[in-house]
Amino acid sequence: MTKQSNQKLKKYTLDQVKDELIGKVGSPRRDAYEIELKLDLVGELIRETRKKRNLTQEELGQLIGVQKAQISKIESNTNNFSLAIILKIFKALNADVKLKIAMQEDELVLT
Repeated sequence: MTKQSNQKLKKYTLDQVKDELIGKVGSPRRDAYEIELKLDLVGELIRETRKKRNLTQEELGQLIGVQKAQISKIESNTNNFSLAIILKIFKALNADVKLKIAMQEDELVLT
């Protein structure tokens, strides 16, 4: 065995890796990353739900009064979009939406 194979590899948690590569929690770069990640998840959720409802992007767009291109951009997170549009999309998909906003010590739940 070589000297290198006798050494144990150091393990890192995902949070430690993100802290090192993206920045600590609360830093502007980390906050931007976390927001982008959440928007990606929302877009994916819309895509999956739309497909389960057997709707095309064009059909979903017609239900809420936007073009197919806007649905495509939302699903692929290539465009900023408003919460109002997101709520319309989920309503058109017959999805129950609950928003939870945590504010330091208080909690506000919108349903």
